[in-house]
Amino acid sequence: MTVARAAAAGALLLAVGVIAAVLLRGPEAGRYVIYFQNAGQLVKGDDVQVGGRRVGSVDDIVLTDDNQAKILVQVEKPYAPLRRGTRAVIRQTSLSGIANRYIALSPGPDSAERIDDGGALTAEATTTPVDLDQLFNTFDPDARRDLQDVIRGFATQYEGKGAQANAAARYFNPALSSTRRLAEELNRDSGALARFLVNSSKAMSALAERRDDLSGLVSNSNAVASAVAQEDASLSAALQRLPGTLRKGNTTFVNLRAALTDLDALVAESKPATRRLAPFLRELRPLLAEARPTVRDLRTLVRRAGGGNDLLDATQRLPGFERSARTAFENSRAALLRSQPVFEFGRPYTPDLVGFLRDFGETTAAYDANGHYARIQPIFDAFRFRDDENGGSLEPVPANQRFDQLQTGILRRCPGSATQPPADGSAPYTDGGTLSREDCDPDARVPGP
Repeated sequence: MTVARAAAAGALLLAVGVIAAVLLRGPEAGRYVIYFQNAGQLVKGDDVQVGGRRVGSVDDIVLTDDNQAKILVQVEKPYAPLRRGTRAVIRQTSLSGIANRYIALSPGPDSAERIDDGGALTAEATTTPVDLDQLFNTFDPDARRDLQDVIRGFATQYEGKGAQANAAARYFNPALSSTRRLAEELNRDSGALARFLVNSSKAMSALAERRDDLSGLVSNSNAVASAVAQEDASLSAALQRLPGTLRKGNTTFVNLRAALTDLDALVAESKPATRRLAPFLRELRPLLAEARPTVRDLRTLVRRAGGGNDLLDATQRLPGFERSARTAFENSRAALLRSQPVFEFGRPYTPDLVGFLRDFGETTAAYDANGHYARIQPIFDAFRFRDDENGGSLEPVPANQRFDQLQTGILRRCPGSATQPPADGSAPYTDGGTLSREDCDPDARVPGP
């Protein structure tokens, strides 16, 4: 083998080695220490994420002398190096899972100081999740046994009814929302709620003292239920109509909730005048009787038999109208945005334009027997004045010389100076002082108030 071939083979092997090192080398990473109050079921190899994207992993977990969890992580570039202000949270995909935790990083601002390789995030910059075990540890033995009985009861209740449970779960979210709103309404006046609970307790005690009468009431209610059961056909027909009634009632109650909120202030102001409310209601009764036709007509306006003839039908067709008009609205918006510079340029000349239209209209609007008082025709210096022994005369100017007499730049008024200046100082317009006297003369104004 010649020296040249040996050198070429060596260069080729060197290039292959460099390429292999570049391709096989993992992404550069920074290593950091993160302190948590506890490890939160983290294990080695768990992900380190930023915005849901894996950017590193957990290398090691160590317990410190002050019972903190010291988590050693590595973070790949370009997310490394981290900066001051970075926060770390141990998150979990579900409350019931095991070893399904990861560390979510919220990077600090780019303008903050960098954290050197091997630097640390203290416990003040970290958040540890609350596990179910921590919640269960707060229960005493009796509460734990009761909770076990509840869970077993749920298992017995849902045994063989998985399909029905899944169907019912769709209504769980609306039920929670309604319950939350109900709880907010109940807690709005905690004093009244406390009195309600105390009075309810007293009522239950009173009922317990009349248990014999209550037993008779239950017996009579049983007889009433039996009588109702005999009218099962009528009851079935009523139940079939109940969903529609409830839907209408739901809409009414939703609208009524907002009205009741607005009525709170009225009720508060009306309390001192309640003693005089009875005479007012007696006088209001004839008005209510006369208002029945109006209310009936209003109901017809809102809901009428047939299609396309009431407010409800119009509201239902609004989405279609919105879809049809969406393109036109978008084009109109784009046209308005493009025309904005034109309007901004012409806005300072608004007094001049309005003054021209006003004066031109006043001059040419009136009539007499010969037509308009003024007849306007643009004529550019059709005559010139010539002095002579007779005191002067008008001499016609040839048509090809008339434009030579036009003079420009005699008076340079600023925009808006064709009328008297307004009190707010918006005219004449000088563009914040950027228009110099070479551009226009701000003192050239129309005299008068």
